Amino acid sequence: MPVTRDIAATYRGPRRVMRRLLQMGPREDRALVILLAGCAVVFIAQWPRLAREAHLTGQELNPLLGGTLLAWIFIAPLIMYALALVSHWLARAIGGKGTGFGARLALFWSFLAASPLVLLHGLVAGFIGPGPALQLVGVIWCAIFLWFWISALREAEWSV
Repeated sequence: MPVTRDIAATYRGPRRVMRRLLQMGPREDRALVILLAGCAVVFIAQWPRLAREAHLTGQELNPLLGGTLLAWIFIAPLIMYALALVSHWLARAIGGKGTGFGARLALFWSFLAASPLVLLHGLVAGFIGPGPALQLVGVIWCAIFLWFWISALREAEWSV
C-alpha cells in the first residue's frame, strides 16, 4: 500500500497499519527511510516559519535553513533512535514482549503518520505567527502523535 494511503489509514486505525507494517518483517532499511522521510517533512514544514523569522528580523534565510537542516536530518534521527530504545526498555519493564525493531518502527511510523499536522503547524507559524492558533495546532499534533505512538507501541510490544 502506498505511504500516503497508510498515513490516511493510520488516522482511522493506527494498530491495523502497525500490524501490517510489522508483518512485512524486520527490515531496518525500511524503518530508517520512514524516519528520514518524517524528518524531511518536518524540515520542509519549518520553511514558512523560518522565512517569516528572516523577514521580520532581517536575518539571512540560508543560515536558518542550514541550522534547521542539520537539526532535523542529522541530529533528530539519532535522538529518535535513543527514544525508541528507551520506550522499548520501558515496555519490557512492564511486560512487553516485542523487539527493538518493533519499538523503532512504532515511533518512526507514528512520527511520519502525524506529519500532515506538522505541515499545517508550519503553515500557521509562517502565515499567522505565534498565538492561539499556532498553540492549538501544536497541541492537536502532539495529541495525535501520542495516540499513534501509544497504539503502535501496544501493537508492537503486546500483540506479538
